[in-house]
Amino acid sequence: MSITIFCIVILAALLHAVWNSIVKGGENKALNMTGVVLGHVPIALLFLLFVPSPAPESWPYIASGLFFHTGYQLFLLQSYRMGDLTQVYPIARGTAPLLVAIVSVLFLGVVLKPMDQLAILVIAIGILSLTLVRQQDGLRNVNAAWFAFLTGCFIAAYSLNDGTGARLAGTAIGFYAWLGIGNAIVWVILMGIINPNTLRLLPKQGKRVFFIGGSASFIAYTLVIWAFTQAPIALVTALRETSIIFALLIGTFFLREQLNVTKVFSTMVTLLGAILMRFSK
Repeated sequence: MSITIFCIVILAALLHAVWNSIVKGGENKALNMTGVVLGHVPIALLFLLFVPSPAPESWPYIASGLFFHTGYQLFLLQSYRMGDLTQVYPIARGTAPLLVAIVSVLFLGVVLKPMDQLAILVIAIGILSLTLVRQQDGLRNVNAAWFAFLTGCFIAAYSLNDGTGARLAGTAIGFYAWLGIGNAIVWVILMGIINPNTLRLLPKQGKRVFFIGGSASFIAYTLVIWAFTQAPIALVTALRETSIIFALLIGTFFLREQLNVTKVFSTMVTLLGAILMRFSK
């Protein structure tokens, strides 16, 4: 991986942690998530003026991406309703490279080196230790950990799906622009059914998250999906999880979440696993 791709993925990791903290930090998390998802549309439309349309071979991946991204957003939303950013985020993000590696071995014919196997083990230890994190009332938040893990499953699914689709599309930006617009349409329909008040509140109370959170989210994943076309998907996915460190810092210093030894240990172990996977290639 070149230094240019490396730095771009690190920037994407920072932007990703920022928009997640915006969703988690607000009282109305459904409104915040809606603002982020719909905030993709203006910048996506702008990009479409300058990039070609994705090749027809990638259209099935855009369709399946709508399911994976919507599922990810729903489970992430529920996770943040239950648990802290500094618990939910590392589990969700740490699960992704673990599952991507497993799927690559079982279905894509990838042979893992000993360093890869060690990385998977380390990530698993980090994730499992985060289920032991206690809430401020002293109770363990197993439900938040479980929903965060399921969120990670969707992250792994859309990473594999979008990485393949972007390569077939011939334009990473065009691929994600159409996916982002489609995702917004699906989300509006979904919110209109389960929580229509959220859509009514967005113009008055969601402008900040719409413009800042939506732009940060779109740019972050556009950079990642471009990196998918330049380097192995498993490698990019693992490196992107350096966002765990950014989330730990933001959650502690800006959201005033309680920092304890378990969170620090678990986050560092999970990150170490991602680093080991990075240098095993």
